[in-house]
Amino acid sequence: MDFETVMQELESLGKERTKKMYLSNGAHEPLFGVATGAMKPMKRAIKINQPLAEELYATGNYDAMYFAGVIADPKAMTEADFDRWMDAAYFYMLSDYVVAVTLSESPLAQDIADKWIASGEELRMSAGWSCYCWLLGSRPDHEFSESKLSGMLEAVKNSIHDAPERTKSAMNNFVYTVGISYSPLSEQAVETAREVGTVEIKRPNKKSSFLNAYENIQKDLDKGRLGFKRRYVRC
Repeated sequence: MDFETVMQELESLGKERTKKMYLSNGAHEPLFGVATGAMKPMKRAIKINQPLAEELYATGNYDAMYFAGVIADPKAMTEADFDRWMDAAYFYMLSDYVVAVTLSESPLAQDIADKWIASGEELRMSAGWSCYCWLLGSRPDHEFSESKLSGMLEAVKNSIHDAPERTKSAMNNFVYTVGISYSPLSEQAVETAREVGTVEIKRPNKKSSFLNAYENIQKDLDKGRLGFKRRYVRC
């Protein structure tokens, strides 16, 4: 399938209701409103195609950008490529669920995520923390430095309530993910979550949402989910 065919197919799959939902979450035109599950037949037909992914991502169309992440070749992407994708990720559904997910399958993942976390920019920081969530939830524990992750939990404890809104959400998810998916530091994550308490996420034109990693970790620990790892990160 070439670029034009993919764009036509995405347009045909668009639904007004889905489009409205994406717009309410921060997406803007152009977009068609394609449910992610509806993209699977195209994914199976194309598999991996980095040049096509680059064409689609460059459109600025949310659905095309999302599908670009689905067919991208993370191992072929350089740090400059990921930074370029991040520059164009204008809201959290792109930064955390397209760029961070794609990055998590790259050998450069931790190095780039560390730089983004240190950047001071809301969506880069959010993508960096989110990338660690995708990594921890899918890769073996031995691929991570226990002391480094321990320091990251400490950083969350000390700064989460003062962080930008989307970064707060990703940091909160990081604590939860360590608590469930990284067994060596589960107890520290539980304690961090308890000390952090409830995190308020303020949203423009919407009521605040409230996150509590401690309660969510406890629920999943009670269900015996300690050590959970997913088989696939991308859809």
